[in-house]
Amino acid sequence: MSSSRSEAFFASCPRGLEALLAEELGALGAHAPRIVPGGVAFTGSWECCYRANLWSRFASRILWRLAAFDYASESDLYDGVRAQDWPSRFALDCTLRVNVTAQKSPLKSLEFATLRIKDAVCDRFRDVHGRRPDVDRAQPDVRVHAFLDARHAVLYLDTSGEALFKRGWRSLAGEAPLRENLAAGIIRLTGWRPEEALLDPMCGSGTLLVEAAAMARGRAPGLKRSFGFEKLAGFDAVLWKRLRAEAAQPATRGVQPMLYGSDCDARALDAARRNLAAAGVERWVQLERCDVLERRAPASGGILVANPPYGERVGSVEALERFYPRLGDALKKNFAGWRCHLFTADLRLAKLIRLRPARRVPLYNGALECRLYEFDIVAGSHRGAPTKGA
Repeated sequence: MSSSRSEAFFASCPRGLEALLAEELGALGAHAPRIVPGGVAFTGSWECCYRANLWSRFASRILWRLAAFDYASESDLYDGVRAQDWPSRFALDCTLRVNVTAQKSPLKSLEFATLRIKDAVCDRFRDVHGRRPDVDRAQPDVRVHAFLDARHAVLYLDTSGEALFKRGWRSLAGEAPLRENLAAGIIRLTGWRPEEALLDPMCGSGTLLVEAAAMARGRAPGLKRSFGFEKLAGFDAVLWKRLRAEAAQPATRGVQPMLYGSDCDARALDAARRNLAAAGVERWVQLERCDVLERRAPASGGILVANPPYGERVGSVEALERFYPRLGDALKKNFAGWRCHLFTADLRLAKLIRLRPARRVPLYNGALECRLYEFDIVAGSHRGAPTKGA
């Protein structure tokens, strides 16, 4: 395949980050990015695809669209998949996995549909080579994705391999860590600029801080990992070597970010230190052990961003009902002049914290509906402040 030929792709992302992803893909050379729930469809060259995998902070996967056809039964699905020229897409010795997602599909079993798609791909290889590729569900070389709606099937090959939020630096995960691309989206949505102070006073394993530091220093998120497109036929190794070499050049930005993190859990801080070091950004982040309710502002103004505990994650309902009002009081006492952003799946937070949100941004952590609340902290009560739309 030519690295300059235009192809159709779909970039998936956490719901709520689609607009950020569309803007990012446009800057990376994507043509006609089109937002749909859960991602962005676009066209572009293979160089654009390589760059998107290497540089996207918000995408979960970059999928190469191969074909679309109508179907009404498992037999239709099998025939449509087998009609594709799979041996021209990847080699027989590549291991294979099939993933199927569906909305309003008439098929009774997605598990059986997945099996039929796998059989169709393998049978096409047997037609050409006399034998079938092996299946590996854990660490496949190639991933085939199918999306089924009520009448249409769309086939993709995954150019990312492992999901793009797996940056390659995480050594230890604290309790219920955020996925890296969602963390990057949260940082961007706060409006933080690298010349501003940024504090995560409940930093856990440090995901928000790692992503902020990588943004400030211009680090490519995918520089420390491999990708699925390296296993596809026509992979342009020379182009890829050049793009990686360009991304590996030292950052030219002169900004020294002012990043601060704290947590009351010594084990979480140890995980954060390990992750910051693995990502190569530890020199720009100051960590200390401290309870959020006693944390003082490290500067006269800046951005506070945190993923506080909530019932789906940690802590009892009763404990959180006592904690949130105290957190609101601590923010008013210690962070006047700061813009504070709290990401949570506990939609009671805005009421219990006793602060008026300036903004509420709907986001999803997997299937879990969440909000990113923004509070502009001023001295004293903030109940009468106007509310901005999401």
